[in-house]
Amino acid sequence: MQAQTLTDTNPGRDTGQGRVLFLDDDTPFRNRMTRALEQRGFEVHAVAGVAEAMEAARGRTHDFALLDLRLEDGSGLDVVETLHRHQPDCRIVMLTGYGNIATAVAAVKAGAVDYLPKPADVEAVVAALQSRGDTPPPPENPMSADRVRWEHIQRVYELCNHNVSETARRLNMHRRTLQRILAKRAPR
Repeated sequence: MQAQTLTDTNPGRDTGQGRVLFLDDDTPFRNRMTRALEQRGFEVHAVAGVAEAMEAARGRTHDFALLDLRLEDGSGLDVVETLHRHQPDCRIVMLTGYGNIATAVAAVKAGAVDYLPKPADVEAVVAALQSRGDTPPPPENPMSADRVRWEHIQRVYELCNHNVSETARRLNMHRRTLQRILAKRAPR
């Protein structure tokens, strides 16, 4: 996949917010977030894969990094380690559609300053990028208990290589119950 650097051609735009390395393999989300960050004054270097992000981390200086955790070609955690080696002052925020405590802890231990569930809105991303150690405010719209449960089930299902019987055993639930849950849409 080609790295894409999307720039705003508006000459009146303030570009003083800093440079962001943005790694996400979801093209529509990556394009929307890139445009939104650029409208808020960031210079964005958007890439779609871990290899491209590693190359960018070694070759360019970034003030911030916004990295997806799970990608088709690896993990954003690998990029965190490379960024810390080559750009120790870069502030890193992890994004993921599989929000759970274990991955949040792994991201923070690797050096991320914050961890946001996808789909994250641009205001939450900008706040996370620009926060300087202060405790973030509680989310305006936190995930519902049903959504947290669904995310956990999806994560275990993925870890079990989409084996329904093994997932049901690990979650201590009946296989048919799990099949019904997996067949439904994600709760909000």
